Amino acid sequence: MRKLMMAGAIACFGVLSAVPVAAQEPDVDASTVLAVVNGTEITLGHVILLRTQLPEQYLTAPDDVLFEGILNQLIDQTLLGDTVTEEPLEMRLALENEARALRAASAIDAVFGQGPTDEEIRKAYDEVVAGIPEEQEFNASHILVETEDEAKAIIAQLEGGADFAELAKEKSTGPSGPNGGELGWFGLGMMVPEFETAATALEVGAISAPVQTQFGWHVIKLNDKRIKPAPALDEIRDQLVQQIQSQKLDAIIAELRDGASVETMVEGFDPANIRNLDLLDE
Repeated sequence: MRKLMMAGAIACFGVLSAVPVAAQEPDVDASTVLAVVNGTEITLGHVILLRTQLPEQYLTAPDDVLFEGILNQLIDQTLLGDTVTEEPLEMRLALENEARALRAASAIDAVFGQGPTDEEIRKAYDEVVAGIPEEQEFNASHILVETEDEAKAIIAQLEGGADFAELAKEKSTGPSGPNGGELGWFGLGMMVPEFETAATALEVGAISAPVQTQFGWHVIKLNDKRIKPAPALDEIRDQLVQQIQSQKLDAIIAELRDGASVETMVEGFDPANIRNLDLLDE
């Protein structure tokens, strides 16, 4: 019975027996019949839909090759399907699930249409931004050396008028040294505790005493601090669209449930039964 799940596994290009391909007619639609197999019609719609389900690597093939391969697959599937005289339980349940999912997807598409309006997106954005708590960010530079004495010597040079960035390029052993020691903007929790405590206690423009961490000894300069800016609307537009659609869908489902008759019969049911594939065998 497990083999039923392999029903669509015939390779699209595995059997390319000759299929006469007539010249393209000027007027075709999804109902255009391309083949009749023991009385069962295979239409252009069937071919188009199957093409959308092909793996990406097949879609680079020329149209004539794809067309012949898909049509042959549908013919072979029809012939094989005709040999099944009784519809197995697993097949029936799979078809019911697929039909249910497709109808639900169609209903969702009808509800969402072209997606949220600009006004809806702007309203959702304003609500998100209003709910973001204020968070301070700090911009610092540092010079990393191996010993406390080296750090003290650097501080003495800075107090004597030396340029911080130039000393960082010359003395720092950290990866930010070539960039003048600049670390950019960071929030709380992004630096090791000893570094964070020292940096966040500084006034803008001030230089710290030597600070020891697991990486060595630091001389820190606080360049600036600010309240972290809110993300731009375009940065989170996709998230906002998903949020709006999810909220709309939840509301629709809640309304449908309120107006529907839904009765469950699960009292005493053992959830472990959902793992029992043998129940699908007849």
